[in-house]
Amino acid sequence: MKIHQLSVAEAIASLQSRAEGLSTGEAGRRLAEYGPNSVEAAGRPSLAWRLGREYFHFFSLILWVAAGLAFFAEWRDPGEGMARVGATIVAVILVSGTFSFWQELRVEQSLATLRKLLPHRVEVLRDGAVVELLAEQLVPGDVVLIETGQSVPADCRLIEAHGVRVNTATITGESAPKAREAIESQEEQWLASRNIVLAGTSVVAGRGRAIVFATGARTEFGRIAHLTQTAGDTDSPLRVELARLSRRIALIAVAIGLSFLVVGSALGIPFWQDLIFSIGIIVAMVPEGLLPTLTLALVLASQRMARRQVLIRHLPAVETLGSATVICTDKTGTLTQNHMQVRSLLLGLEPFPVEALDGHPALLEHSHRLFAAAAACHSLAEGLAEGQPTLLGDPMEIALVEMARRFAVALPVATRVDEYPFDTDRMRQSVLVDGADGRALYCKGAPESVLPQCIAVVAGGQVRVLDDTDRSLVREAQEQMAAQGLRVLAFAFREAQAGARSVPEADLVFCGLAGLVDPPRAEVPDAVRRCQSAGIRVIMVTGDHPRTAVAIARQIGLVSSPAPLVVTGSELQRLSATQLQLALDSPEIVFARLAADQKMRIVEALRNKQQIVAVTGDGVNDAPALKAAHIGIAMGLSGTDVAKEASDMILLDDNFASIVNAVEEGRALFANIRRFLTYVLVHNVAELVPYLAFALFRLPVALTPIQALSIDMGTDSLTALGLGAEKPHPQAMRQAPRSRGKRLLDLELAWRGYLFLGVIEAAAAMSAFLFVLRQGGWTYGQMPAANDPLYLQATTATLCAIIVMQIVNVFLCRSSVRPVCSTGFGGNRLIVSGVVLEVALLGLIAYTPWGNALFDTAPPPAAVWIGIVPFALVMLLLEEGRKAIVRRRLGRFSRRGD
Repeated sequence: MKIHQLSVAEAIASLQSRAEGLSTGEAGRRLAEYGPNSVEAAGRPSLAWRLGREYFHFFSLILWVAAGLAFFAEWRDPGEGMARVGATIVAVILVSGTFSFWQELRVEQSLATLRKLLPHRVEVLRDGAVVELLAEQLVPGDVVLIETGQSVPADCRLIEAHGVRVNTATITGESAPKAREAIESQEEQWLASRNIVLAGTSVVAGRGRAIVFATGARTEFGRIAHLTQTAGDTDSPLRVELARLSRRIALIAVAIGLSFLVVGSALGIPFWQDLIFSIGIIVAMVPEGLLPTLTLALVLASQRMARRQVLIRHLPAVETLGSATVICTDKTGTLTQNHMQVRSLLLGLEPFPVEALDGHPALLEHSHRLFAAAAACHSLAEGLAEGQPTLLGDPMEIALVEMARRFAVALPVATRVDEYPFDTDRMRQSVLVDGADGRALYCKGAPESVLPQCIAVVAGGQVRVLDDTDRSLVREAQEQMAAQGLRVLAFAFREAQAGARSVPEADLVFCGLAGLVDPPRAEVPDAVRRCQSAGIRVIMVTGDHPRTAVAIARQIGLVSSPAPLVVTGSELQRLSATQLQLALDSPEIVFARLAADQKMRIVEALRNKQQIVAVTGDGVNDAPALKAAHIGIAMGLSGTDVAKEASDMILLDDNFASIVNAVEEGRALFANIRRFLTYVLVHNVAELVPYLAFALFRLPVALTPIQALSIDMGTDSLTALGLGAEKPHPQAMRQAPRSRGKRLLDLELAWRGYLFLGVIEAAAAMSAFLFVLRQGGWTYGQMPAANDPLYLQATTATLCAIIVMQIVNVFLCRSSVRPVCSTGFGGNRLIVSGVVLEVALLGLIAYTPWGNALFDTAPPPAAVWIGIVPFALVMLLLEEGRKAIVRRRLGRFSRRGD
């Protein structure tokens, strides 16, 4: 038989122990055999490996190849500035990788955090005496002493219990403390047994003794830790999309470079010269500034989220939440306040909402026995919290005592004489007290347990016989409260003779009922509505009672039908993977009474349905699901450290409504990445065309590699970042999540960036270059030296044209649909500052000696500026015309968020 099904004596014997505990020698032997009562950390990659991973992901590899090619070109053809290009690209990789590593440093401290949840020292019986030991020294067979306020140090079987109640929320997710007793159980599963207390749970009431039967990794706590470790990391949609973008850019760059190599060979260009220019094309086509811009855009988005009470632990989580299609959320402490409140009362036989009792002193006076019972029947302790007196123990009992203190006209000071502790057979607790009304027995418990013991009722301040009609009224009131998801308790009393030491729980006077609830957060219903309007499905996944879960779900708007689908943990066990996926097609579904691994099943089923899954949670039981989901969201205030370490983001205020704000930011980020990607690709075309012109038309190269890099990493850096920090569109939360098939670089963006805006900008750049050359007397076919003053002026003119066109382009890229008059020229300080920076850097590069020396430039003729302006106006007019055509075609301009 299992240990929970054995009697106390049999349980002790099964562990070859004694009621007075193990001997010191035997404990030492078992410690050597079973090991310390701690969970060993699984092997994980070193910090050096993690840092290296940031330097060598796919996009970084493209940059490494570009840098290598630049160094190779410098080796073959010294003095062309390619060494500076290569060094700058390497610096970009190192800075971006280090910054990302610093932001996303994932020091897995979950197991160390698990140890912090366990008590450091415990009282244990050894050789018949009570000794204090470190929790790590516990072994199977040890007899430990537990009492109110302590955490349970290992998985134990109670052998003695006096009013023990345990809060198991960190393991099971269930909010209501559970009574525990020492008698054998008939339950098949030991986790459901009332004589088992689990490591990491807390004792909220009572005292007792328990024998340890599992320590360390063998505990339920350790099993969950193992699930957390083996759940593995999930690639975010952003990481997947960036890998795809990197492959496309690499393919385009290499294809154009190889094409140039073939064309150059056909034109008779010497092989090494042809190869060097092919390398220049590949380097020009790789947007070196994209990686740091993306990293900084993610950082800025995470900072904005922090101001909205969302802490981002892993940067890609910013965008992932924006693409989420399903949010699986726990109930207790996430949708609710995690604070029990008395919502409704039955005073005698009259129902009253709590809010209606203020200002009715006569009614309160007539019901003073109910308040006296609520104040007397508890196992709370007085303590201090932030220097203020507070009650410690069961949240339900705290709520009842606070209710009694609020409404009792003159709550008498009562001295407890005797107690009948709560147990699961009687389902009630009684206390014998001496108070202002003399000696009395007060009783609190389940209505089905208390009501049969009553023979009278307090009605209108008078005590009269309780007849069958009265009993029916009480049961009807109980059912109405329960239908609202309230936890219902009954109260009764009987007077006792002075000096009586034993008063039976019989012939009681019924006082009334109290309905308690952990109420929803005030902001949650609106947050749920916003999620629904945004096309995001919210599913409650809780360890709490199904009836309570459905009631809360109905209050916050998760369910509205009369009979939503409710799947309990036991029912989920019987469902196959296919059946679970079919069940998830139900429009309204609530999961209740679930274990940690079952939450993981739901996450995996949703992922198999091609959903982007976000999971919220606060307990140890949530950690595996948090890690298995696309994005795990932990609670900052009530969440355990284990849940936080397993998560991608943390709600600093534990407010479900903050998730909606984060979704809005995440959706804006994807659109913003497409904005600055378009912006970057446009100048990439302008940087590419000079090489094509050299190969096809035998023109001098209009832009040197170091000048191209000054655009990528200098002048365009802040404006690109400004596009990455655009505010969410007002309609962002009224649209469905982006399609899984939506790409960062799709045909629409590539056409606009490469073949439309890019071509216009390249035309402006080449026109400025040729204008300066022609003004200086250059004739077609001449190849000026790299240090020719006229050539330096001409390449500087190309650089100036690209920068001026990019200043116009940044305002065009604020939206692919809305006109500039709608997006405006202000409202984004980074863009405005970026434009100022572009002008300043252009002046320094073109008109200062050190800029001329560093970037191989020379001041261009003033007439160049007159020639650039018409191209800028043409770009503005053509792009605005394109947008107008798109708006007419879409017919829904007001609903577009980009």
